[in-house]
Amino acid sequence: MKLITFTIALSLWLSAMYAEAQEIDHDTQTAVEQLTELKEKIIQEEKDALLADVENINKRLETGSLNKAEAETLKQEAAENHALNIENRLAIIDNKVALLKRNGNIEDEEGGMIIRISSTGKNSENDNVLYIGPKNKKRKYDRRTSSDFVFAFGLNNVITEGESLQDSDFKVAGSRFAELGWTWKTRVFKNTNWLRVKYGVSFQFNGLKPTDNRFYVDTGEQTELQNYPLNLDKSKFRMDNLVVPIHFEFGPSKKIENDDYFRYSTENQVRVGLGGYAGINLGSRQKLKFEEDGEDQKLKLKANYNTNSFIYGLSGYIGWQGVALYAKYDLNTIFKSNPIDQRNVSLGLRFDVD
Repeated sequence: MKLITFTIALSLWLSAMYAEAQEIDHDTQTAVEQLTELKEKIIQEEKDALLADVENINKRLETGSLNKAEAETLKQEAAENHALNIENRLAIIDNKVALLKRNGNIEDEEGGMIIRISSTGKNSENDNVLYIGPKNKKRKYDRRTSSDFVFAFGLNNVITEGESLQDSDFKVAGSRFAELGWTWKTRVFKNTNWLRVKYGVSFQFNGLKPTDNRFYVDTGEQTELQNYPLNLDKSKFRMDNLVVPIHFEFGPSKKIENDDYFRYSTENQVRVGLGGYAGINLGSRQKLKFEEDGEDQKLKLKANYNTNSFIYGLSGYIGWQGVALYAKYDLNTIFKSNPIDQRNVSLGLRFDVD
């Protein structure tokens, strides 16, 4: 897998962050529109209330409990009161709109609802970027599980029984892997964070580029590398897997304590993960590029190639911050019936983005 995989994955993540920011802007605009509509309701409410007061005064006038002069005085006072109510209530709405546009949040001083948009969501209510809910709702005291987006890339190759990597049938620099996934991390013990369990789901793309103008051929009994009749500009074999990785993560962390909650942070700390993965092979394919009769040709072949359907292996990483050195090794053989066992092995960089 080419280095462009990392760039694409990073671009996708940045696009998601941009989309989230756009969504926040949209929510802010929606809140402003709702407050603007509320101004019309306030005016109508006060008009209806004034009408009800006038009707009540007229009834008192008809029954004789008020004379005409007293009734006119009460009507004038009611009109002035409701006019001031409209002025004051609209001023409150205008102030809230100004706060929302300037700071991205508005708060009900009487302790009702709150709309808050924070660029650092982990410091706001419920650890969310956008929070809409009760003003005084407390953050969860102990949050033992968090989640990360994971992507990795690097070199890929094959360990063949009885051979070393120096004798590999595949190009070292040209054979690459990539991994995209989502993980959850849960603290194992209640009062310490030195051990965490990290688990999730990932797509793995393992690519191999055979040497010496060869490609894979399924002979029925086994899958073997054979010479291609034309000069190959590119020969690539790829296996796509869907796996469930599980790692035990070790390492120090810093406890951050507040009056109403606490968190463990692994920022600026070394972390080590040891574990494995299991899953299924989604498919195998080859891509061949060559020149025939003076024209460039591209051939894409998708078949089973007698690859194992069940994937399982060992993996581990050691890192700091969100970057780690990452290795994985398939315990299953690549092909079912080949007389010589071959297993996929990968080494690269892993990025955990929370």
